[in-house]
Amino acid sequence: MSHPAPPRQGEAAGIVTRGLAATVDVVLVGLGVAAVYLGWIGLLFLGSPTGFSWPTVPWGLLLLIGMALAFCYLTAGWATTGRTYGAALLGLRVLSRSGHHLHWAGAAARAALCTLVPLGLAWVAVSRRRRSLQDIVLGTRVVYDWSHSTAPSQSAPPRPR
Repeated sequence: MSHPAPPRQGEAAGIVTRGLAATVDVVLVGLGVAAVYLGWIGLLFLGSPTGFSWPTVPWGLLLLIGMALAFCYLTAGWATTGRTYGAALLGLRVLSRSGHHLHWAGAAARAALCTLVPLGLAWVAVSRRRRSLQDIVLGTRVVYDWSHSTAPSQSAPPRPR
């Protein structure tokens, strides 16, 4: 038995939903940074268990690792299914101008902009079309899509001109 799509299916996602999805993604990237750090600590311990001491890591290095992980995570999610885990959890999908998920180059460009200018998301709050600065620059859009398919839902309306 098929269930009807929720009423907002295909509409542009708002700042609250997109912000919550981004928060989930930031937490996951933070967990990834912690895993990298703990893995490194484990290797140091295995290399010299008797002389081991907890190293201090510069915040700048942790930030760079986090940005690199975020870039890879966002690129892979948007290029393969059009969504990250946070977006899937909240029923969102990133679409290209043509209404499909992004190709690798487009996903990488969007990931780079989102990683380097995360406050670009705030533009959604004042945009009548609910587009972030990244969406405006790259011609992407984020829509509600609760389908479990890797392809965008067919019920998504065409992009307004």
